[in-house]
Amino acid sequence: MLSELKPQVRQRLERAVLDVFSESDFHKANIRSVAKKAGVSFSTIYQHYGSKEQLVFAVVDIWLGKLTDRIVDHLQGIEDLKEKLRKVLWLQLDYYEKNPCLGKILFMTLPMKTWMADETFQQRKMINLFLDVLKKGQQENRLISEVRAGTLLDLMMGLIQRSFCMWISRKEPESLAEQSNDLFGMIWRAISNPEL
Repeated sequence: MLSELKPQVRQRLERAVLDVFSESDFHKANIRSVAKKAGVSFSTIYQHYGSKEQLVFAVVDIWLGKLTDRIVDHLQGIEDLKEKLRKVLWLQLDYYEKNPCLGKILFMTLPMKTWMADETFQQRKMINLFLDVLKKGQQENRLISEVRAGTLLDLMMGLIQRSFCMWISRKEPESLAEQSNDLFGMIWRAISNPEL
């Protein structure tokens, strides 16, 4: 996989995948375009991945792993549930703002049905981290408990996806991450226990 390649080759390949697949329709983008942009032979890429789907999934997995590590690092020392969730929202918006090619691939060009069939879609470390925080909030009666924690997560992730797509579509000059307080206010009102 990518880890088997020399670091310089791996970085060029990652960048090429992000560039090619964020700017093209997924079905029109191909390994030859990535190979040319990365300065890597088609046969080397095909030998390691076998298909453009597996190549894209591998790169997406690496970049989402970086986001997960960043979230874990930033949550250290934050005890308050509300502040944890606010920070998670800001971190994601900031990450996609700084890495718009990744956001475009995830939210705009990658066929969801295709990606959902691959194990990398699960993002177990990130999702379990989110679910643990939400479940703890429900156990502490700070979040509504009438719905599954997974539904609360879907609400948050759906808002992130839609916000990113519209930020790109509208070519908004405002920072995506700077919208996080307004967006979090809506999320918090929707998921917090109204009796508190």
